[in-house]
Amino acid sequence: MTPLNTPLTTATRFDHKRVSSQIRNLAMPVLWTSFAPDPNTGLQNFTADLVDEFQNVIEGLRSEACIGKPPLRYAVVQSRHPEYFSVGGDLHFFRECIQARQAERLYTYSMRCLNLLHGWSAQMKETLTSISLVQGRALGGGFEMALSTDFLIAEEQSTFGFPEIMFGLFPCTGAMSLLSDRIGARQAERMMTNKKIYRAAELLDMGLIDQVCGKGEGEMAVEQFVANHSSRLKARLKVQASRYRHSPLNHDEGVRIVEDWVETAMSLTPEELRSLDMLIMMQRPGREEDARLAS
Repeated sequence: MTPLNTPLTTATRFDHKRVSSQIRNLAMPVLWTSFAPDPNTGLQNFTADLVDEFQNVIEGLRSEACIGKPPLRYAVVQSRHPEYFSVGGDLHFFRECIQARQAERLYTYSMRCLNLLHGWSAQMKETLTSISLVQGRALGGGFEMALSTDFLIAEEQSTFGFPEIMFGLFPCTGAMSLLSDRIGARQAERMMTNKKIYRAAELLDMGLIDQVCGKGEGEMAVEQFVANHSSRLKARLKVQASRYRHSPLNHDEGVRIVEDWVETAMSLTPEELRSLDMLIMMQRPGREEDARLAS
């Protein structure tokens, strides 16, 4: 594998089926990771393969640090879908596992998602700052993914929400901890169960988003953030590590939530399964409408 920290502007570091990473030379070198929709469905969702590809990025960063190479200080996550950061989990896969009564298969997938978010949230806090750049809709697990990074930049047209309650489920890979860290457990519970789609400006006011910029200005906002942040990098990384020690993403609690989620998924009622089927149909390319998701 080519070293991650080679200072090239456009050299690809990972070239998987959906995830691609390259070094961008901003004020400091940045690992810029983008991910494409599923080529089989056109959906920007977290299939098992996509989760594994993202995990490879984290493991690559960790490997570089272990062999003593100068660490990268910044990593960006960005969607290549024109409208969605991510619709979240693979609902068709959920339905398939429920129909076949394959609870263990559903558990394995959910644990891989939990471990991915824990990796983004917990790994290398003393050496690296992670940034989510959201330029569209971030729903369910996509919203959780964005929250798992250290800094969340959203373009003004972006929207966010947790639609899982519509079909009798709830976010299963860190939403409660990630939200509670910023807005408290009671407000987190409301957000996870009210079906509301939030505008970026609303979440900025609530303290869930760190910066909102104009449409098409996201990459420039990241560049400006890195320039400012890197000017006092050592101190900022120490404060960042202290923040995480104060309120870490609890992996053991995450495992308990995954277990509860799988148990609930395997006992969905016929009415809840019909709602899930409807949402799967609505997610097909060309049929995604936030207004309908919120109805």
